[in-house]
Amino acid sequence: MAAQAEPVGVATGTGGAAATDGAAPPGPRDAPGAANVVLGGVGKTFRRAGRRTVALAGVDLEVRAGELVCLLGPSGCGKSTLLRIVAGALAYDQGAVTVGGRPVSGPAPDRGILFQSPMLFSWLTTRKNVLFGLKAQRSRGIHERDDPELDAEADAILATVGLSQFGDAFPHELSGGMQHRAAFARAMVTRPSLLLMDEPFGALDAFTRLRMHEFLLSMWEQYRITIIFVTHDLEEAVLLGDRVAVMGGRPPGIREVIDVPLGRPRHALDVDTEQFLAVKRSIRQALTTDRGA
Repeated sequence: MAAQAEPVGVATGTGGAAATDGAAPPGPRDAPGAANVVLGGVGKTFRRAGRRTVALAGVDLEVRAGELVCLLGPSGCGKSTLLRIVAGALAYDQGAVTVGGRPVSGPAPDRGILFQSPMLFSWLTTRKNVLFGLKAQRSRGIHERDDPELDAEADAILATVGLSQFGDAFPHELSGGMQHRAAFARAMVTRPSLLLMDEPFGALDAFTRLRMHEFLLSMWEQYRITIIFVTHDLEEAVLLGDRVAVMGGRPPGIREVIDVPLGRPRHALDVDTEQFLAVKRSIRQALTTDRGA
């Protein structure tokens, strides 16, 4: 079966509102289920075969509940390392990391993570992929919801991401953008307070990537959870983020955090506005200054 064309589930156009089944999205300060993230003096050094590589040093960052912050920088600057530390998948050597006021000491169900590849299970249908995390949590005693309730939640999130008609499709029957929507649904159905995204659209073609930007922005306006988004694309960082943390230097760390003073909701056409271009110039200057250091 050939990959299906993507359903159009979000509105486009500068200043327009995302379509969310007629319901008004929460306001910019309404983030009841979101977690704040605080990193203080975080450092990580890898040691192997007598070699010592400093991956991060002295990282300080606070992400407010419901905020979308982008980590921007070239390859090798520690973006993914920092994300893995916040996820609890990688131990840090120095400093402190808290999510929702609780120290990070390992993975937790309140933190979702998405990678460049959707990482769907090829032998499961879209609906069963979405249900995988919920059923795993139930088996660990995290919740006691029965199958009909879980099925209803899966159907609801599939409708939200525009995949209601593809619940019985296997991953190879979905387009690239639809696979990313399914992965997003799988992450969101477990009700995380923090979503960590590691260059999730980096492997997509330009057109599909544009559609996924619109999709992510509309979903964030609806759910208003905290998101930390890793990218090496300057325009992507400005379009998505409330703030952009510019990473780089030796040893690697956060060199500067820049506010993005653009209104919400945002759309693809905003990238041609003078205000958008001005923010891009300021961030490019920070990146250029870092390379010259």
